[in-house]
Amino acid sequence: MPDAVVVGAGPNGLVAANLLADRGLDVVVLEAQPEPGGAARSAELVEPGYQHDRFSAFHVLATVSPAFGSLQLERHGLRWARSPLALAHPSSDGTCPGLAATTDETAALLDRWSPGDGERWQALLRWWERYGPPIIESFLGPWPPVRGPIRLAARANVELLELARFLLLPARIMGHELFSGLASARLLVGCTAHSDLAPDQTLSGFPGLLLLLVGQEKGWPTPVGGAGALTDALVSRLQSVGGQVRCSATVESVLTSGRRARGVRLTGGEEVEARVVVADTGAEQLYHGLIGTEHLPTKVQRRIGRFGRAPGTVKVDWTLDGPVPWLADDARRAATIHIGDSIEVIADAAHELNQGRVPEQPFLLFGQYSVADPGRMPPGKEVCWAYAHVPRDVAIDSGRFADRMELQVERLAPGFRDLIRGRYVVGPAELEGADANLVGGMIGGGTIALHQMLVFRPVPQLSPTRTPLAGLFLGSDATHPGGGVHGACGANAARSALRFLATTGRFR
Repeated sequence: MPDAVVVGAGPNGLVAANLLADRGLDVVVLEAQPEPGGAARSAELVEPGYQHDRFSAFHVLATVSPAFGSLQLERHGLRWARSPLALAHPSSDGTCPGLAATTDETAALLDRWSPGDGERWQALLRWWERYGPPIIESFLGPWPPVRGPIRLAARANVELLELARFLLLPARIMGHELFSGLASARLLVGCTAHSDLAPDQTLSGFPGLLLLLVGQEKGWPTPVGGAGALTDALVSRLQSVGGQVRCSATVESVLTSGRRARGVRLTGGEEVEARVVVADTGAEQLYHGLIGTEHLPTKVQRRIGRFGRAPGTVKVDWTLDGPVPWLADDARRAATIHIGDSIEVIADAAHELNQGRVPEQPFLLFGQYSVADPGRMPPGKEVCWAYAHVPRDVAIDSGRFADRMELQVERLAPGFRDLIRGRYVVGPAELEGADANLVGGMIGGGTIALHQMLVFRPVPQLSPTRTPLAGLFLGSDATHPGGGVHGACGANAARSALRFLATTGRFR
């Protein structure tokens, strides 16, 4: 009998498994798909010789994640690739702000479109030098966040209320307070659009600010060879400390004894007993599926029932006969491109999503690999992708929506469509079929609106990883701190499981 079972071999599940195995536990990870990785997998989706990331691609937060840092994955083959510019945000007005490899170059890019914003960027980075480390520790460090907030408050001193106000700002207001030019502010708002928050929502400035400032410090890297290389390194490290991963092993339910979890049952009837279970699954899948409502108090059923989902997603992968012909030269040097013509256009798309309508001009997150990791395609060719959000519970013709996405690219890169060799389109249903955690094509494990973060994620309680069953812990992005490839959710669940074993005397 293993000491610990981890359900799901996504990044959070594999981080949890590694941390448990590091403490000498016998750990087995059970993954329903034929291969590990969850949303960190790669494949030749369109044609041989062209390597695509099936889901996540550029892993900004992984570079500052305490959880990943502690695992030293570079010793297990992980290598990062970066492009000359981490990010560019072209517009039909001719402006193209970007995030470069050095502070001075980023400042120069911003000054080009709005003189003076370069110095404002330098001032923001001086602010980040003071507050960045405790913010990262508070956001991605162990739960409960104690040391980070104490350090943050000590550094803020009498400016604590001003700091709190700034971090709660909507992205549109934050952009206008930080910069004098619309192009610079658009760069921030585009980063916010990675989340499900609209530019005018409270707290929406923070995720955009975090991506920008971490990106200036670490770049927006992608694993050499594809996102699957990150998974390979996590699996290799787990095996090196005695853990194992079983694929095509679908967990059907959690085994219970009284109010305690004692293992899991697989489809087909096999039972795997364990002292603790960590679930890298969605909150609804765990509570309504693997546990079953008969084991849940009425109030927990009600609270999980109101768990807030985020919009769905349509993703397109292309192979091209050459690099994307962007009109803006700087866009040709960046691996990640934001496509949203203005702050107003981005805000309108978010408003349409919130109203349950398909955006006329969807915001696109676009990736191109030849400038960062050219080994993924034949010489002179290109592998690229884009995704856009679509409203929940609305029938989507993914092919027609993909055409709309291509037109968005074509406006900024005339001739793009003529270069297309082939494409692979997945909508919400296909994404969920490939990874059960992507319910309805939702990425990020649910909305990150303020009412569903910290102690409110997934339900109001002091320990986000705790469940109604003793010995069962939730370790997915449905818990604090939410979506992103950073492993913090799995790390928090592993620590909770270790504390449980220590207090119940269940270490062998």
